[in-house]
Amino acid sequence: MQIGPYRIDPPLILAPMAGVTDKPFRLLCKRMGAGLAVSEMTHSDPHLWGSVKSLHRMDHAGESEPVSVQIAGSDPRVLAEAARHNVDHGAQIIDINMGCPARKVCNAWAGSALLQDEALVARILTAVVAAVAVPVTLKIRTGWNRENINAVRIARIAEDAGIAALAVHGRTRADKYDGAAEYATMAAVKASVRIPLIANGDIDGPYKARAVLDTTGADALMIGRGAQGRPWIFRQIARFLDDGTLLPTPAPDAISAILCGHLESLYAFYGEDAGVRIARKHLGWYARDQPANAAFRHVVNAATDAATQLRLITDYFARPGECSVRAA
Repeated sequence: MQIGPYRIDPPLILAPMAGVTDKPFRLLCKRMGAGLAVSEMTHSDPHLWGSVKSLHRMDHAGESEPVSVQIAGSDPRVLAEAARHNVDHGAQIIDINMGCPARKVCNAWAGSALLQDEALVARILTAVVAAVAVPVTLKIRTGWNRENINAVRIARIAEDAGIAALAVHGRTRADKYDGAAEYATMAAVKASVRIPLIANGDIDGPYKARAVLDTTGADALMIGRGAQGRPWIFRQIARFLDDGTLLPTPAPDAISAILCGHLESLYAFYGEDAGVRIARKHLGWYARDQPANAAFRHVVNAATDAATQLRLITDYFARPGECSVRAA
């Protein structure tokens, strides 16, 4: 798939997820086969750009091209300035968030709340595209609720505004993450516009990836929750789409090595104290399909230093069924 001058190969994209797709996780997923990894959303309010959180989110040193940064907000002028600011700090693709269903985001008339005002959508997209010389992409949901599904109209607005690619999550804002994603709306979007379509929602393995591509006609797939604790999902899907080969889940010792490397990157990026805290959610995701994972999570979440976290992980994955890990 092509986004402006950038060829996304394989056409598998790590979805932007707040508190998840930080630089350590993006780098890991790219190494594991993602063709593109989108940053967690950055706020458009310039008063927040100097915060520690924003500075971490704007750190793209060492990332392979293209660097895609998602921005969120509701004011066209402010979003345009945010796009320019992020391009100045390394962004090579700007993604606009009109898909987040979180209440605090929607209450600020941002994220998926914007789908209720198509005229405002048009003004935002036009302003951001005009503000930067890099490609601008858009992520949306199918609509605000089941009675107001307007993804096709939004897609046409996006194409007219010069949006380079469109990602559609197969749920409405009202659905949040409940129920199953539906793909008929994505197929209708694909039939209505010429810009690339990126399908998102419930893609959790190679067979589902193939089915979603066949059903929607999408040009690429975006994977979010399916990659949490399973960054190797990208190479599994890429290989299956390429030649039909089903790569096995990594062995426990390989998962241990991937996880320890991920955590060491977190410690280096955030510092040990913050890295240990941030690591806990990832630990739960990595262990969720392993035996005795509840006991493991209980013990490892009590670890307060990096050395203990890493030792517990190594011990657990050496004997995942025994759960002989101890905090001290």
